[in-house]
Amino acid sequence: MTPTQAFTEARQFLIRHREDYSAAYAGFRWPQLTTFNWALDWFDPYARDNHRLGLWVVNEDGQETKLSYRELSERSNRVANFLRGLNVRRGDRILLMLNNVPPLWETMLASIKLGSVVIPATTLLARDDLLDRFDRGGVRHVVVGAADASKFDDIPGDYTRITVGGTHPGWTAFDEAYAASAEFTPDGPTPADDPILLYFTSGTTSKPKLVEHSNQSYPVGHLSTMYWLGLREGDVHMNISSAGWAKHAWSCFFAPWNAGATVFIFNYARFSAKAVLDTIARCGVTTLCAPPTVWRMFIQEDLAAFPVKLREVIGAGEPLNPEIIDQVRKAWKLNLRDGYGQTETTALIGNSPGQRLKEGSMGRPLPGYRVGLLDPDGREADEGEISLTLDPRPTGLMLGYKDDPVKTAQVMAGGWYRTGDVASRDADGYITYVGRADDVFKASDYRISPFELESVLIEHPAVAEAAVVPSPDPMRLAVPKAVVTLVAGQEPGAELAADILGFCRVRLAPYKRIRRLEFAELPKTISGKIRRVELRRHEDAMRKDGERGELEFWEEDFPELKVTA
Repeated sequence: MTPTQAFTEARQFLIRHREDYSAAYAGFRWPQLTTFNWALDWFDPYARDNHRLGLWVVNEDGQETKLSYRELSERSNRVANFLRGLNVRRGDRILLMLNNVPPLWETMLASIKLGSVVIPATTLLARDDLLDRFDRGGVRHVVVGAADASKFDDIPGDYTRITVGGTHPGWTAFDEAYAASAEFTPDGPTPADDPILLYFTSGTTSKPKLVEHSNQSYPVGHLSTMYWLGLREGDVHMNISSAGWAKHAWSCFFAPWNAGATVFIFNYARFSAKAVLDTIARCGVTTLCAPPTVWRMFIQEDLAAFPVKLREVIGAGEPLNPEIIDQVRKAWKLNLRDGYGQTETTALIGNSPGQRLKEGSMGRPLPGYRVGLLDPDGREADEGEISLTLDPRPTGLMLGYKDDPVKTAQVMAGGWYRTGDVASRDADGYITYVGRADDVFKASDYRISPFELESVLIEHPAVAEAAVVPSPDPMRLAVPKAVVTLVAGQEPGAELAADILGFCRVRLAPYKRIRRLEFAELPKTISGKIRRVELRRHEDAMRKDGERGELEFWEEDFPELKVTA
């Protein structure tokens, strides 16, 4: 059986059992592959003479781009030949820092065809973030929007520079790619375990973790994501996610194109729930995935007034509030389904189509994953750390942390991959999220590492120590809050709070912004470690009671926030 046949057979099995969870879970087996190139072995054969829309990008000014599967196959061939002409070779690392423009998808496909490795990057990255990616990621080529090219002016190194949507001195314009040959010949077969993606993700250490995925783990692994989303051939699928993050690859690339669906994108300068809902209705979106932050904004509108054609609606990134699920059901007669996964995995737990929902639960293990909840002693329990058995190893699991074999061995010890998240399981096998086993938290749809923010805080000359915890927020789920103690001789107050907040603002990407700050003593263990669990409990209680600390300040208190260079 060829790699294409093995992949297609596994895909077809899940499609046949789309709404029969028991049969899908019991009977699904990951295809066993030694070589596999998803772009060449699946996408191109599927795209041959296929005029169905593969990508549909709508901008808020009314401009649209529509590309068929056939056109995407041909254009990505041209881009692959263009990149090869710029000395992009198998195994080379490409930093891809683009918003939702067609060259993002074309470059992803082209890179897979070449056997190179993409490092997805959000346009929100600051200089220190970029330097870290160059250093540990081994970046050799950069594809970036022309508006962001100046961010690399003081990034040293001998690397290929390509701009999209304009020019920049010393850079090559991406548009030159479309003059390259439409016929692409690979330099050989692609081993299934060769790397395809490197993701930088927040951790509890001083540096983000570097997650390595293979030509098998993400393209094939996202068959589970396709199943969870409930995608069908011909669907118009919209996933609200910023480019550069893993969820974008999940639901704006691999899962919909595994299903033969159209990837639908709506670009806007500022999010408007009404404008997005109008677009969903006007363009006939059939399946929609969005983080609960977006769903909380949606339900502020009269959902029933929008004539949507949706069949499946999904939430991901953080737990769904039952009130949101109820309002969506009342307005659209649809079940808003939850799910769970990580940058290190594909979708591994979810409420799949047609199954009974339980309030608060994120569902059951998805086909291909065997999930255990491990107590502190490593024994399976009704509540514990979400873990994946490595016998057999699930295809959708990362290869490991690229530059940290010790961390890789730690999370994969004892025959299990440990996610660092804690959950409970009921008698019917439904799993409910409890919280992080460590201190990483979500703010809006972004993972925040307290350590990274604390490292910036203590650079301020007035700060002696700092701890960052999530502060509950009705719209964003949580925002970063800093609790700080001062060096001797410094007096807490509004002026110093504004200075510290401004100091951090220019040193952190916008999604990491510290939005609340309190001057207080830090609770510690007898060994001197900060008790963040105590700070989080205190913060939860304060927000529940609607109170503020005596020396607590929010960024809203400073309309013209002072920025310290």
